[in-house]
Amino acid sequence: MPLKDHAMHKPALLLLIAALATTAAPALAGPNPAVLPTGEAYEIGGAFGLTTQRGARFTEADLKGKPYLVFFGFTHCPEVCPTTLFELTGILAELGRAADELVPVFVTVDPERDTQDYLSSYLGAFDKRIVGLRGSAEETAAMARLFRATYRKVPLDGGDYTMDHTAIIYLMDRQGRLFDKIEYLEEHASQIAKLKRLLAVD
Repeated sequence: MPLKDHAMHKPALLLLIAALATTAAPALAGPNPAVLPTGEAYEIGGAFGLTTQRGARFTEADLKGKPYLVFFGFTHCPEVCPTTLFELTGILAELGRAADELVPVFVTVDPERDTQDYLSSYLGAFDKRIVGLRGSAEETAAMARLFRATYRKVPLDGGDYTMDHTAIIYLMDRQGRLFDKIEYLEEHASQIAKLKRLLAVD
């Protein structure tokens, strides 16, 4: 499905807007999230191999038997990514020990700029359990296809660029199946409820 045209957001202060995006045909973020039409149920996930912010190889085998979530973004994202990660950090703290088995995964769609060191430094501002993943352009594209995520480079004035990207959080169960999604601007209470159901917490 073709990407929609997006108007540019004005850069916002970190942590001002909760930004989580939606649906089976995923929403796009940055510069301006847009909701695309919803499709039928579909298969999500599969075999992959990327590298963590600490330099370790990370594959689907590292998630076997564990509930996990996946969010695609990039460190130069002006709003959606930092605010999503900030919101997630707060939710993990609110869930307490119940979230210890959950593996939060952040996949950069901008490996050109998001080096291992840069990714590590960026994620240091958020919950320490978040696993940052990066790969080659080919590995990144393959990972995105597994989750039916989309992204593209958007040129900016002065030779810089930003990224349009899918902006939902995929909630995956212990069998590696799509359990639910956290949507853009979803209520905090709803996010908590979905994660509690994923973790089987009362």
